[in-house]
Amino acid sequence: MTSPVFSPLVLPCGATLPNRLAKAAMEENMADIGQVPGPTLLRLYKNWAEGGTGLLITGNVMVDGRAMTGSGGVVLDKHSEIAPFRAWANAAKHNNTQVWMQLNHPGRQVYAAMGGDVLSPSDVAIDLGKHSHLFGKPRAMTQQDIEQLIQRFADSALKAEQSGFDGVQIHAAHGYLISQFLSPLTNKRKDKYGGSIKNRMRLLIEVIKAVRAQVAPTFAVAVKINSADFQRGGFDADDAKVVISAMNELAVDLVELSGGSYESPAMQGSTADGRTLQREAYFLDFAKEIAQVATMPIMTTGGVRRLAVAEDVLAQGIDVVGMGTALA
Repeated sequence: MTSPVFSPLVLPCGATLPNRLAKAAMEENMADIGQVPGPTLLRLYKNWAEGGTGLLITGNVMVDGRAMTGSGGVVLDKHSEIAPFRAWANAAKHNNTQVWMQLNHPGRQVYAAMGGDVLSPSDVAIDLGKHSHLFGKPRAMTQQDIEQLIQRFADSALKAEQSGFDGVQIHAAHGYLISQFLSPLTNKRKDKYGGSIKNRMRLLIEVIKAVRAQVAPTFAVAVKINSADFQRGGFDADDAKVVISAMNELAVDLVELSGGSYESPAMQGSTADGRTLQREAYFLDFAKEIAQVATMPIMTTGGVRRLAVAEDVLAQGIDVVGMGTALA
């Protein structure tokens, strides 16, 4: 009997994933000069495609070259040349694999040495104790900053589609900028983007709508959010359910549930609030609970290395299993 892991999945947009395994986004930091994909990234993604993974999600591609997490990061904006990105998509798709570009803005999670414009919903700096000084001091975004950011996500998504990618994933997890808006620890705003979870999720909802308006209905639009921040007083599973319920009303094709941030790296297996994660499939319990309110397919990533664990994830009602370290 064939494992359910190798059964196809039809997404709401009509695209089909050939199986339930996804390469989750990992930050490769392997861009060529000019922050574009080159031979190194192309070879890597061709290898992953040949491995038979149904979906490849790229490492985070920045929507703004002034906000980078590493010197080898890739940037795609409205001024980018399409040719290197078309080559990247072609390399990743050659084995009937679906390839999505993860789009991101790091917000306050920018090393001071990188320079640039350190944006955040509020001017709350990263607290990593004696290492805090390594990160830039954030400034609170203005309404104009927010409008420009939303446009950047939409522009980058359109460029990804024109380059031949099958979809995009909006990164709203791991303490990056959209995740900072979702968390009451980093979002202290008094305007329509702060306060209640309905207000804190407003930026994410507006980004999804702007992206969806720019791309074809058959182009996948996915979102990655935290099941929880794993910091006391942060974004939690109840918040995540509210956000998922709102996304049910939008044309979202897949939601990936992860967890953590630079301050609480749950995605690497450790938490700041003392909670113990499962040894494998870290966020499965949260994902099971949150999936009950979702009408779109759900994916979870974190600590999955074995087929038996992947099968267990699917048996719990999750649709796609994300893997990172094991595929690397």
